[in-house]
Amino acid sequence: IRYGNKLNDQTLKMFNLKKRAVDQVINNSLLLYESKRLGFQVTDKELSDSIRNISAFQVDSVFNMRTYNAVLNANRLTPETFEASHKQSLLIEKLTSFVTSSVKVSEPELKQFINWANASVKVDYVLFNPEKYKDIKPTNKQIKTYFNENKDDYKTDPLLKVRYIRFNPASYKLELTEQEILDYYDSNMQEFETEKTVEARHILIKLKSDAGEEAVNKAKINILEILEKAKNGDDFATLAKKYSECPSKDRGGHLGTFTRTSMVKPFADEAFSMEQGQISDPVRTDFGWHIIKVENVNPASTRSFEQAKTDIRKKLTERKTKNAAYDQAEAVYEDAYQYQNLEQVAKDRELKIETTQYFTKKGPEKGILRPGKFASLAFKLPVSEISEIEFLDDGYYILQPIEKIPPKIPEIASVKQKVRADLIKNMQDKKAEEQANAFLTFIKKTAEKDKHLKTIKRKISTTDFFKRYESIPDIGFEQEIIQTAFELSPGGRFPETVLRGKKGYYVIWFNQRKEPDPEEIKDLEDQTRKRLIQEKQNKIISALLKEVRNNSEVVIEDR
Repeated sequence: IRYGNKLNDQTLKMFNLKKRAVDQVINNSLLLYESKRLGFQVTDKELSDSIRNISAFQVDSVFNMRTYNAVLNANRLTPETFEASHKQSLLIEKLTSFVTSSVKVSEPELKQFINWANASVKVDYVLFNPEKYKDIKPTNKQIKTYFNENKDDYKTDPLLKVRYIRFNPASYKLELTEQEILDYYDSNMQEFETEKTVEARHILIKLKSDAGEEAVNKAKINILEILEKAKNGDDFATLAKKYSECPSKDRGGHLGTFTRTSMVKPFADEAFSMEQGQISDPVRTDFGWHIIKVENVNPASTRSFEQAKTDIRKKLTERKTKNAAYDQAEAVYEDAYQYQNLEQVAKDRELKIETTQYFTKKGPEKGILRPGKFASLAFKLPVSEISEIEFLDDGYYILQPIEKIPPKIPEIASVKQKVRADLIKNMQDKKAEEQANAFLTFIKKTAEKDKHLKTIKRKISTTDFFKRYESIPDIGFEQEIIQTAFELSPGGRFPETVLRGKKGYYVIWFNQRKEPDPEEIKDLEDQTRKRLIQEKQNKIISALLKEVRNNSEVVIEDR
């Protein structure tokens, strides 16, 4: 399995940032290689059935060809590319299922994990909240020292000034002839055609595509009984709500209005052969047995030229003005690029050129519809370099940075209030940590907690019971505190250190531990067994990958 051997520092940096994605590509390639080596295959029917069962391609639990194509188009995939990729995924799935099929979890192992995961503890604690220390008043000397030690935190934002020309399509006045509009209409007739659609309800009795004869006949008897009720005058929507096994049952089986290609062929063939109000005989698809009631038939139609003329005029006007704006921008860009002087080119062509005030990476405050995008483009350019033609919603732009002010460390006077506020916060934090550490040291030596707490004006709180994966009552979800709490015991009541949480520093100590009630955790056995099996399966797959990788040449190529 080869990825090449052409690496440089920049590529390595990129791959470090995207390591997980690269690892996934490599792992899939290794598993695909191994599945083929072991002779696994995916039949055309297996591939088709799998794709039809993907919910993203279904409408009301029925595979929908129109949705399938739309989803693929939105993701820039052709059916051939997607189906080839999905076939590879199924091959990998077959391999992983094969190597993990024997994984089991023993009863003792299951019970041990359930007891561990569902034990609960409660702790006593004292919170040292930095915000409670209100008497912090740093001197000017302390403020200056803190500023000198943290100067980089107070650097100003870089600033940029840019001149630019905007080519606004709306400012180009172009006339369209009646003939141009008619030519467009004649050349794009499909744009004005509306294909036949049907509005219908259905009732579905589900059935696997590979169901045996007995199951097929049983489901057919069921659907025939419902059909008889419908033909005897029972309300179809009410029957759908009662009997249908499709999510559309909640809407009385209503599927809305659809085209022929948006439904699977047997269903579409029947629905599009029916008239309004007609109820079909049972129809078999890969999803089961259906009966269909057509609510409305909308014949195919074509908008006349007179009906379409206004929309065509608007569309062509927008297209032509946009093209005109771009053509002029391109001509200006060629001159500006040649002479490296956007201002002179604008003057020669009698075009309006704008110059921004200094702005940060948030963009200019005035005059630009997309300031963030404008700034992003501008800050990438060296001073005096002329940009490519860029489209920013309200037109085409050519930019030229003319002055850049780099970040700088300001005089302390201009940021003194911010430095003071930061220093106070820092001193509060240190004070809280110091008192928390002093209290922890004290209570490890003596039981006289209350006396010490009165001195520092703090109180002891006690949590309710909580489990390993739960939020701590009145504290919140604090992973380090939770982990430490479960390490405490009657013989080791105190932690080694104070614990930092979102609200401040915590000193905690053991109060009580409670094992789970056997009756309460009985219902968790199936769920937990699945989880443990999944973890074991993941370990087996990891071991397989390691073995295949050790026997393969994996090289990353920068292309």
